[in-house]
Amino acid sequence: MCRTYLEYLDLSRNRLIGKIPRCLENLQKLNALILSSNRLSSVIPSFISLYRLHLNGNNFTGELPREIMNFQSLAVLDLGDNNFDGNIPEWIGEKLNPMVLRLHRNNFSGRIPRSFCRLSNLQILDVAHNSLTGTIPPCLGQLSGMANRNPNWRLISPDSDENVIQVMKGVDVEYTRTWDLVLNMDLSSNKLVGEIPVELTRLSMLMGLNLSNNLLSGGIPNNIGNMTKLESVDFSRNELTGMIPSSMEALTFLSHLNLSHNHLSGRIPTGHQLQPLADPSIYVGNKDLCGPPLPNNCSYYEDYTTSKKSYEEGEEPKKVWFYVDIMSGFVTGFWGIIGVLLFKKQWRRKLFMFAEETIDKIYIGVVVRVAMMKRGREAP
Repeated sequence: MCRTYLEYLDLSRNRLIGKIPRCLENLQKLNALILSSNRLSSVIPSFISLYRLHLNGNNFTGELPREIMNFQSLAVLDLGDNNFDGNIPEWIGEKLNPMVLRLHRNNFSGRIPRSFCRLSNLQILDVAHNSLTGTIPPCLGQLSGMANRNPNWRLISPDSDENVIQVMKGVDVEYTRTWDLVLNMDLSSNKLVGEIPVELTRLSMLMGLNLSNNLLSGGIPNNIGNMTKLESVDFSRNELTGMIPSSMEALTFLSHLNLSHNHLSGRIPTGHQLQPLADPSIYVGNKDLCGPPLPNNCSYYEDYTTSKKSYEEGEEPKKVWFYVDIMSGFVTGFWGIIGVLLFKKQWRRKLFMFAEETIDKIYIGVVVRVAMMKRGREAP
């Protein structure tokens, strides 16, 4: 097999164990290697001309092999569902430029590399189910492959039954001959913090955005409605606050939405596009949300908000006059004392004499106390 002119090799879904034979390096015309769903481990040969590499669902461990750095023609890199660990290396964004990068369900830690922002061809980014920390790099909004249709995409479109698994609309979907049409970003089930970068809303061609099961805070970006191709949005199980942006009514392709278990508040938008999403479970766990499809009546929340605002507006002038009274009293008292000292020479002299006597008494008391302490230490 290692002496043939193979261009496509699929040995997936077998019971292969051990190492990948190094002799496969001799297959100079090989452009697709699919070894997913086996029990392979260790050693990844160098394939200079390889376009597609599927090693998902094996037993690979340790840090990502540096040999992958040499696969500079790679368009698809699927290393998901293994046991790789350590930080995701920066060289992925420095040496490679894949269209599909899938590192799903490994043991990676550390931050999302900023070098990912250089992956101009990227159309599927899946780093879900790891232990990544830190914030979402705002520069991911520069991924031009998710903002504009890549003209080179059809050059690597699937011509066989190779597949890419993605979570879309809340379920695992196995794409075979159509995965070249999918544009998806999945950063879910990590330990990411901070706000959702508003820059992500520039990714106007993105079809799926999954940020669920993290520690994200702040609000949903107001201009999320600019992402007009979105079909699936999952921000559930974070710490998001504020109102659901009304711009989501512009997402005409949206058929799956999950905002549950956050701290969102206010009225749920009632636009035409969000009306079909009538399942209350997509909003559950946000106690201050109101309006259909939830049973919470918005009149209570709006009355409370209005009364609170009126109370605060009524209290504001009182606070102003309170501080004015304090300042005027302070100014009057201060200049009253200073004025007396300036014009009553006798009072001024008595005040200074009293201050000197007090300072002398304090000084003498301290000196005597120190002397007594020294004698106590020197006594046998």
